[in-house]
Amino acid sequence: MEHIKRIFQKIRMYLQITQMNPIARRYFVKNGFDGSMTMLGIIAGSWIVGVEEPRIILTTGLGACLAMGISGLFGAYMTERAERKRYLKSLETAMITDLSDSILNEASSFVSIYAAVVDGASPILTAIFSLLPFFLTLTGIILIWNAYIISFILTLAALFSLGLYLGRIAKENILLYGLQTLVAGVITVTIALLLGAI
Repeated sequence: MEHIKRIFQKIRMYLQITQMNPIARRYFVKNGFDGSMTMLGIIAGSWIVGVEEPRIILTTGLGACLAMGISGLFGAYMTERAERKRYLKSLETAMITDLSDSILNEASSFVSIYAAVVDGASPILTAIFSLLPFFLTLTGIILIWNAYIISFILTLAALFSLGLYLGRIAKENILLYGLQTLVAGVITVTIALLLGAI
């Protein structure tokens, strides 16, 4: 137990040294937003063409968000690692010293992985949340058309929640932020429905 406590203390120290928390929050919200919006597009498109097989929606939705997750994982890792290495090298030049065995180097290596995990997991989590009703349809608990409605509601709720979270971070009107992200979702569904009506 003491060993686990020390690991968490070390992680907290790494995050403090590198000031990673605000960056990780941005990664999480941005990719969570992207994941939810992608799911709205897939679900609205499936609704329009009348897809009645939940496996098709699940495969499409998970495939799209898995691709986003893997892209985020590798993209965030490589980007963050490059930025951290650049910063360390400039610091080494300024201090005329080698920082390869320093706590700062350890922290930089850790946060590159941390950023990648946050960035990669975010769209996958929001996708799974949006797709829950279709998993229930597979088991026969709810009908496919009810799954669509519940999924729309859940996805819009996720977008609204991300907005509330952003409002809290900004220390501004959380309801206004929530409504802005909700409106983005409603616009996406409306455009998809209009395109389907053409």
